[in-house]
Amino acid sequence: MSRNKRDYYEVLGVARSASPEEIKKAYRKLALQYHPDRNQGDARSEELFKEASEAYAVLGNAEKRSIYDQYGHAGLKGGGFSDFSFFSDSIFSDFNDILGDFFGFGSVFSRGNRRSGPRKGRDLGLEVRLTMEESFLGCEKEIAVAREETCTSCRGSGSAPGQGPETCRRCGGSGNVRHSQGFFSISSTCPECRGQGRIITHPCPECRGRGVQSREKKIKVSFPAGIDSGNRLRLAGEGEAGREGGPNGDLFLMVSVIDDDRFSRRENDLICSLPVTFAQAALGDETQVPTFNGSEKVRIPAGVQSGQVLRVKGKGFKSPGHWGGRGDLLLEVRLVTPVNMSKRELELLRELREIEKKKKSGVGLENHGLLN
Repeated sequence: MSRNKRDYYEVLGVARSASPEEIKKAYRKLALQYHPDRNQGDARSEELFKEASEAYAVLGNAEKRSIYDQYGHAGLKGGGFSDFSFFSDSIFSDFNDILGDFFGFGSVFSRGNRRSGPRKGRDLGLEVRLTMEESFLGCEKEIAVAREETCTSCRGSGSAPGQGPETCRRCGGSGNVRHSQGFFSISSTCPECRGQGRIITHPCPECRGRGVQSREKKIKVSFPAGIDSGNRLRLAGEGEAGREGGPNGDLFLMVSVIDDDRFSRRENDLICSLPVTFAQAALGDETQVPTFNGSEKVRIPAGVQSGQVLRVKGKGFKSPGHWGGRGDLLLEVRLVTPVNMSKRELELLRELREIEKKKKSGVGLENHGLLN
Protein backbone atom coordinates (compact mmCIF):
# COMPACT_ATOMS: atom_id res chain seq x y z
CA MET A 1 0.00 0.00 0.00
CA SER A 2 1.32 3.45 -0.90
CA ARG A 3 2.74 5.36 2.06
CA ASN A 4 0.82 8.59 1.36
CA LYS A 5 -2.59 7.18 0.47
CA ARG A 6 -5.26 6.20 2.93
CA ASP A 7 -7.13 2.95 2.49
CA TYR A 8 -10.05 3.56 0.11
CA TYR A 9 -12.51 1.77 2.38
CA GLU A 10 -11.40 3.98 5.25
CA VAL A 11 -11.80 7.07 3.08
CA LEU A 12 -15.44 6.22 2.31
CA GLY A 13 -16.11 4.92 5.82
CA VAL A 14 -17.38 1.51 4.70
CA ALA A 15 -16.45 -2.09 5.48
CA ARG A 16 -14.47 -4.15 2.99
CA SER A 17 -17.59 -6.29 2.55
CA ALA A 18 -19.76 -3.26 1.63
CA SER A 19 -22.18 -3.67 -1.25
CA PRO A 20 -22.00 -1.44 -4.38
CA GLU A 21 -25.05 0.47 -3.14
CA GLU A 22 -23.44 1.10 0.26
CA ILE A 23 -20.29 2.37 -1.47
CA LYS A 24 -22.29 4.64 -3.74
CA LYS A 25 -24.32 6.00 -0.81
CA ALA A 26 -21.19 6.68 1.25
CA TYR A 27 -19.49 8.49 -1.64
CA ARG A 28 -22.53 10.62 -2.38
CA LYS A 29 -22.67 11.77 1.23
CA LEU A 30 -19.01 12.80 1.21
CA ALA A 31 -19.20 14.40 -2.24
CA LEU A 32 -22.14 16.57 -1.25
CA GLN A 33 -20.37 17.55 1.97
CA TYR A 34 -16.98 18.47 0.49
CA HIS A 35 -17.80 19.55 -3.06
CA PRO A 36 -15.72 22.67 -4.00
CA ASP A 37 -18.80 24.59 -5.11
CA ARG A 38 -20.17 24.35 -1.56
CA ASN A 39 -16.83 25.10 0.09
CA GLN A 40 -15.26 27.73 -2.11
CA GLY A 41 -11.78 28.69 -0.99
CA ASP A 42 -11.54 25.75 1.44
CA ALA A 43 -8.46 23.79 0.36
CA ARG A 44 -9.04 21.06 2.94
CA SER A 45 -12.56 20.34 1.64
CA GLU A 46 -11.24 20.21 -1.91
CA GLU A 47 -8.61 17.64 -0.93
CA LEU A 48 -11.20 15.51 0.89
CA PHE A 49 -13.48 15.71 -2.14
CA LYS A 50 -10.67 14.56 -4.43
CA GLU A 51 -9.78 11.75 -2.05
CA ALA A 52 -13.37 10.50 -1.83
CA SER A 53 -13.77 10.71 -5.61
CA GLU A 54 -10.56 8.75 -6.13
CA ALA A 55 -11.75 6.09 -3.69
CA TYR A 56 -15.11 5.77 -5.39
CA ALA A 57 -13.51 5.63 -8.84
CA VAL A 58 -11.84 2.42 -7.70
CA LEU A 59 -14.35 0.84 -5.32
CA GLY A 60 -17.29 1.78 -7.53
CA ASN A 61 -15.84 -0.27 -10.40
CA ALA A 62 -15.97 -4.06 -9.96
CA GLU A 63 -12.75 -4.76 -11.91
CA LYS A 64 -10.68 -2.06 -10.20
CA ARG A 65 -12.07 -3.00 -6.79
CA SER A 66 -11.02 -6.62 -7.30
CA ILE A 67 -7.46 -5.54 -8.20
CA TYR A 68 -7.35 -3.18 -5.24
CA ASP A 69 -8.59 -5.85 -2.82
CA GLN A 70 -5.77 -8.19 -3.92
CA TYR A 71 -2.84 -5.82 -4.41
CA GLY A 72 -3.80 -2.48 -2.86
CA HIS A 73 -2.69 0.84 -4.38
CA ALA A 74 0.39 -0.74 -5.92
CA GLY A 75 -1.75 -3.17 -7.86
CA LEU A 76 -3.57 -0.34 -9.61
CA LYS A 77 -0.31 1.26 -10.68
CA GLY A 78 1.15 -2.04 -11.73
CA GLY A 79 -1.86 -2.68 -13.95
CA GLY A 80 -1.27 0.50 -15.86
CA PHE A 81 -3.68 2.59 -13.83
CA SER A 82 -1.27 5.36 -12.96
CA ASP A 83 -2.94 7.90 -10.68
CA PHE A 84 -6.17 8.84 -12.48
CA SER A 85 -5.25 7.99 -16.04
CA PHE A 86 -7.77 5.14 -15.79
CA PHE A 87 -10.66 7.61 -15.55
CA SER A 88 -13.02 7.08 -18.45
CA ASP A 89 -16.24 8.67 -19.60
CA SER A 90 -18.13 5.96 -17.75
CA ILE A 91 -16.79 7.00 -14.37
CA PHE A 92 -17.81 10.60 -15.05
CA SER A 93 -21.25 9.27 -15.90
CA ASP A 94 -21.28 7.48 -12.55
CA PHE A 95 -20.46 10.74 -10.74
CA ASN A 96 -23.22 12.52 -12.59
CA ASP A 97 -25.70 9.72 -11.85
CA ILE A 98 -24.92 9.99 -8.15
CA LEU A 99 -24.86 13.79 -7.81
CA GLY A 100 -27.49 14.64 -10.42
CA ASP A 101 -28.30 18.34 -10.72
CA PHE A 102 -27.72 18.96 -7.01
CA PHE A 103 -25.22 21.74 -7.56
CA GLY A 104 -27.35 23.59 -10.08
CA PHE A 105 -25.30 23.18 -13.22
CA GLY A 106 -26.55 19.97 -14.72
CA SER A 107 -24.02 17.28 -15.49
CA VAL A 108 -21.33 18.25 -13.02
CA PHE A 109 -18.66 16.00 -14.45
CA SER A 110 -19.79 16.04 -18.06
CA ARG A 111 -17.36 16.79 -20.82
CA GLY A 112 -19.12 19.29 -22.99
CA ASN A 113 -22.69 18.36 -22.02
CA ARG A 114 -25.16 20.60 -23.84
CA ARG A 115 -28.25 22.12 -22.32
CA SER A 116 -29.80 23.13 -25.59
CA GLY A 117 -32.46 21.07 -27.30
CA PRO A 118 -36.13 20.35 -26.63
CA ARG A 119 -37.25 21.02 -23.06
CA LYS A 120 -40.61 20.40 -21.49
CA GLY A 121 -42.53 23.47 -20.32
CA ARG A 122 -43.20 24.19 -16.67
CA ASP A 123 -46.06 22.46 -14.87
CA LEU A 124 -48.68 24.77 -13.37
CA GLY A 125 -50.89 24.38 -10.32
CA LEU A 126 -54.27 25.96 -9.64
CA GLU A 127 -56.78 25.64 -6.79
CA VAL A 128 -60.42 25.14 -7.80
CA ARG A 129 -63.23 25.60 -5.27
CA LEU A 130 -66.39 23.53 -5.64
CA THR A 131 -69.62 23.62 -3.71
CA MET A 132 -70.58 20.40 -1.94
CA GLU A 133 -73.44 19.98 -4.41
CA GLU A 134 -70.99 20.21 -7.32
CA SER A 135 -68.79 17.69 -5.55
CA PHE A 136 -71.76 15.34 -5.02
CA LEU A 137 -73.21 15.51 -8.53
CA GLY A 138 -70.09 16.28 -10.57
CA CYS A 139 -69.89 19.35 -12.77
CA GLU A 140 -68.18 21.07 -15.65
CA LYS A 141 -66.40 24.37 -15.08
CA GLU A 142 -64.51 26.82 -17.23
CA ILE A 143 -61.09 27.51 -15.74
CA ALA A 144 -59.01 30.58 -16.65
CA VAL A 145 -55.28 29.77 -16.75
CA ALA A 146 -52.56 32.42 -17.09
CA ARG A 147 -49.59 30.78 -18.76
CA GLU A 148 -46.75 31.27 -21.20
CA GLU A 149 -47.51 30.07 -24.72
CA THR A 150 -45.29 29.75 -27.77
CA CYS A 151 -44.90 33.10 -29.53
CA THR A 152 -46.95 33.06 -32.74
CA SER A 153 -44.59 35.51 -34.45
CA CYS A 154 -41.28 33.67 -34.06
CA ARG A 155 -42.80 30.24 -33.36
CA GLY A 156 -40.71 29.90 -30.24
CA SER A 157 -37.31 30.63 -31.76
CA GLY A 158 -36.96 34.01 -30.05
CA SER A 159 -35.44 35.52 -33.20
CA ALA A 160 -37.07 38.11 -35.40
CA PRO A 161 -38.62 36.75 -38.62
CA GLY A 162 -35.90 35.99 -41.16
CA GLN A 163 -33.18 35.98 -38.51
CA GLY A 164 -31.56 33.21 -36.51
CA PRO A 165 -29.43 32.81 -33.39
CA GLU A 166 -25.64 32.81 -33.47
CA THR A 167 -23.31 30.29 -31.86
CA CYS A 168 -22.08 31.45 -28.48
CA ARG A 169 -18.44 32.48 -28.78
CA ARG A 170 -17.60 31.87 -25.13
CA CYS A 171 -18.59 28.19 -25.02
CA GLY A 172 -18.38 27.44 -28.73
CA GLY A 173 -21.99 26.26 -28.78
CA SER A 174 -21.59 23.56 -26.12
CA GLY A 175 -23.61 25.45 -23.51
CA ASN A 176 -20.93 24.74 -20.89
CA VAL A 177 -17.62 26.21 -19.85
CA ARG A 178 -14.99 24.09 -18.12
CA HIS A 179 -12.59 24.96 -15.36
CA SER A 180 -10.04 22.78 -13.63
CA GLN A 181 -10.82 21.24 -10.25
CA GLY A 182 -7.66 19.40 -9.42
CA PHE A 183 -7.36 16.09 -11.26
CA PHE A 184 -10.39 16.50 -13.50
CA SER A 185 -12.34 19.20 -15.25
CA ILE A 186 -15.71 20.39 -13.96
CA SER A 187 -18.23 21.76 -16.41
CA SER A 188 -20.73 24.48 -15.51
CA THR A 189 -23.38 26.36 -17.41
CA CYS A 190 -22.06 29.05 -19.71
CA PRO A 191 -22.97 32.44 -18.17
CA GLU A 192 -23.08 34.10 -21.58
CA CYS A 193 -25.73 31.95 -23.26
CA ARG A 194 -27.11 30.35 -20.08
CA GLY A 195 -26.51 26.88 -21.39
CA GLN A 196 -28.25 27.35 -24.70
CA GLY A 197 -25.12 27.32 -26.86
CA ARG A 198 -26.65 30.09 -28.96
CA ILE A 199 -27.25 33.80 -28.55
CA ILE A 200 -30.16 35.68 -30.08
CA THR A 201 -28.72 38.77 -31.74
CA HIS A 202 -31.98 39.95 -33.38
CA PRO A 203 -34.76 39.29 -30.86
CA CYS A 204 -38.37 38.90 -31.92
CA PRO A 205 -40.20 42.21 -31.29
CA GLU A 206 -43.34 40.41 -30.11
CA CYS A 207 -41.81 38.30 -27.35
CA ARG A 208 -38.52 40.22 -26.98
CA GLY A 209 -36.49 37.12 -27.66
CA ARG A 210 -38.13 34.93 -25.04
CA GLY A 211 -39.92 32.70 -27.55
CA VAL A 212 -43.06 32.74 -25.38
CA GLN A 213 -45.83 35.19 -24.53
CA SER A 214 -48.03 35.44 -21.46
CA ARG A 215 -51.67 34.73 -22.25
CA GLU A 216 -54.82 33.66 -20.48
CA LYS A 217 -56.56 30.56 -21.74
CA LYS A 218 -60.00 29.29 -20.72
CA ILE A 219 -60.31 25.54 -20.40
CA LYS A 220 -63.47 23.49 -19.80
CA VAL A 221 -62.87 20.88 -17.12
CA SER A 222 -65.16 18.03 -16.06
CA PHE A 223 -65.07 17.22 -12.35
CA PRO A 224 -66.35 13.70 -11.60
CA ALA A 225 -69.12 13.05 -9.08
CA GLY A 226 -67.71 12.31 -5.65
CA ILE A 227 -64.52 14.36 -6.02
CA ASP A 228 -63.31 15.61 -2.64
CA SER A 229 -61.05 18.22 -1.09
CA GLY A 230 -57.41 17.34 -1.65
CA ASN A 231 -58.09 15.41 -4.86
CA ARG A 232 -55.97 16.50 -7.80
CA LEU A 233 -56.69 16.48 -11.52
CA ARG A 234 -53.90 16.43 -14.10
CA LEU A 235 -54.52 18.04 -17.47
CA ALA A 236 -51.72 16.89 -19.76
CA GLY A 237 -50.21 19.55 -22.00
CA GLU A 238 -52.12 22.45 -20.44
CA GLY A 239 -49.11 23.90 -18.63
CA GLU A 240 -46.61 26.35 -20.06
CA ALA A 241 -45.13 26.01 -23.52
CA GLY A 242 -42.04 23.90 -24.03
CA ARG A 243 -38.79 25.34 -25.36
CA GLU A 244 -36.84 24.39 -28.44
CA GLY A 245 -39.76 22.31 -29.68
CA GLY A 246 -40.27 20.51 -26.39
CA PRO A 247 -43.75 19.47 -25.14
CA ASN A 248 -45.95 21.66 -22.98
CA GLY A 249 -46.00 21.14 -19.25
CA ASP A 250 -49.07 19.89 -17.40
CA LEU A 251 -51.74 21.69 -15.39
CA PHE A 252 -52.62 20.31 -11.96
CA LEU A 253 -55.94 21.31 -10.39
CA MET A 254 -56.17 21.00 -6.61
CA VAL A 255 -59.79 20.65 -5.49
CA SER A 256 -61.18 22.41 -2.42
CA VAL A 257 -64.82 21.77 -1.44
CA ILE A 258 -66.68 24.61 0.32
CA ASP A 259 -68.48 23.76 3.58
CA ASP A 260 -72.28 23.42 3.33
CA ASP A 261 -74.74 24.69 5.95
CA ARG A 262 -76.96 21.59 5.68
CA PHE A 263 -74.62 18.71 4.90
CA SER A 264 -71.19 17.39 5.77
CA ARG A 265 -69.06 14.56 4.43
CA ARG A 266 -67.22 11.68 6.09
CA GLU A 267 -65.33 9.60 3.53
CA ASN A 268 -68.13 8.81 1.03
CA ASP A 269 -71.05 9.23 3.47
CA LEU A 270 -73.35 12.24 3.24
CA ILE A 271 -74.38 13.45 6.68
CA CYS A 272 -77.21 15.75 7.71
CA SER A 273 -79.38 16.52 10.70
CA LEU A 274 -82.96 15.11 10.88
CA PRO A 275 -85.33 17.25 13.00
CA VAL A 276 -87.93 15.00 14.71
CA THR A 277 -90.90 16.00 16.87
CA PHE A 278 -91.69 14.26 20.13
CA ALA A 279 -94.68 12.55 18.57
CA GLN A 280 -92.65 11.30 15.60
CA ALA A 281 -89.92 10.02 17.90
CA ALA A 282 -92.37 8.23 20.17
CA LEU A 283 -94.76 6.81 17.59
CA GLY A 284 -92.57 6.55 14.49
CA ASP A 285 -93.32 8.18 11.16
CA GLU A 286 -92.32 8.61 7.53
CA THR A 287 -90.80 11.87 6.28
CA GLN A 288 -89.10 13.36 3.23
CA VAL A 289 -85.46 14.41 3.52
CA PRO A 290 -84.10 16.85 0.89
CA THR A 291 -80.74 15.85 -0.63
CA PHE A 292 -78.65 16.96 -3.61
CA ASN A 293 -80.40 14.27 -5.65
CA GLY A 294 -83.96 15.25 -4.70
CA SER A 295 -86.01 14.10 -1.72
CA GLU A 296 -85.51 10.74 0.00
CA LYS A 297 -88.34 8.98 1.87
CA VAL A 298 -87.14 7.99 5.33
CA ARG A 299 -88.90 5.85 7.95
CA ILE A 300 -88.47 7.03 11.53
CA PRO A 301 -88.75 4.03 13.88
CA ALA A 302 -90.92 4.31 17.00
CA GLY A 303 -88.89 5.11 20.09
CA VAL A 304 -85.97 6.66 18.24
CA GLN A 305 -83.66 8.66 20.52
CA SER A 306 -82.13 12.08 19.99
CA GLY A 307 -78.60 11.66 18.61
CA GLN A 308 -79.35 8.29 17.06
CA VAL A 309 -78.15 7.87 13.46
CA LEU A 310 -80.42 6.50 10.74
CA ARG A 311 -78.70 5.06 7.66
CA VAL A 312 -80.04 5.10 4.11
CA LYS A 313 -77.90 2.74 2.02
CA GLY A 314 -76.29 3.88 -1.24
CA LYS A 315 -77.45 7.50 -1.11
CA GLY A 316 -74.11 9.11 -0.27
CA PHE A 317 -71.22 10.29 -2.41
CA LYS A 318 -70.13 8.28 -5.41
CA SER A 319 -66.56 7.03 -5.33
CA PRO A 320 -64.63 9.03 -7.95
CA GLY A 321 -62.68 5.89 -8.90
CA HIS A 322 -63.45 3.54 -11.75
CA TRP A 323 -65.45 1.09 -9.64
CA GLY A 324 -68.20 3.55 -8.79
CA GLY A 325 -69.35 2.49 -5.32
CA ARG A 326 -71.47 4.85 -3.22
CA GLY A 327 -71.49 5.82 0.40
CA ASP A 328 -74.60 6.11 2.56
CA LEU A 329 -76.88 8.91 3.72
CA LEU A 330 -76.52 9.30 7.50
CA LEU A 331 -79.29 11.12 9.35
CA GLU A 332 -78.55 12.34 12.88
CA VAL A 333 -81.85 12.51 14.80
CA ARG A 334 -82.41 15.82 16.57
CA LEU A 335 -85.45 16.08 18.86
CA VAL A 336 -87.27 19.38 18.38
CA THR A 337 -89.11 20.99 21.30
CA PRO A 338 -92.45 22.44 20.09
CA VAL A 339 -93.11 26.19 20.38
CA ASN A 340 -96.20 28.38 19.70
CA MET A 341 -98.53 25.48 20.53
CA SER A 342 -102.31 25.65 20.21
CA LYS A 343 -104.63 25.35 23.22
CA ARG A 344 -105.44 21.75 22.34
CA GLU A 345 -101.73 20.83 22.04
CA LEU A 346 -101.08 22.34 25.45
CA GLU A 347 -103.97 20.40 26.95
CA LEU A 348 -102.66 17.12 25.51
CA LEU A 349 -99.14 17.76 26.75
CA ARG A 350 -100.39 18.63 30.24
CA GLU A 351 -102.38 15.43 30.26
CA LEU A 352 -99.31 13.50 29.15
CA ARG A 353 -97.26 15.16 31.89
CA GLU A 354 -99.74 14.05 34.54
CA ILE A 355 -99.55 10.49 33.26
CA GLU A 356 -95.77 10.60 33.43
CA LYS A 357 -95.89 11.88 37.00
CA LYS A 358 -98.14 9.01 38.07
CA LYS A 359 -95.78 6.52 36.45
CA LYS A 360 -92.81 8.00 38.27
CA SER A 361 -94.53 7.96 41.66
CA GLY A 362 -95.96 4.46 41.30
CA VAL A 363 -94.96 1.11 39.94
CA GLY A 364 -92.62 2.64 37.44
CA LEU A 365 -90.25 3.82 40.14
CA GLU A 366 -90.32 0.48 41.91
CA ASN A 367 -89.41 -1.23 38.68
CA HIS A 368 -86.39 1.05 38.35
CA GLY A 369 -85.31 0.38 41.96
CA LEU A 370 -85.77 3.99 43.02
CA LEU A 371 -88.11 3.27 46.00
CA ASN A 372 -87.12 1.39 49.18
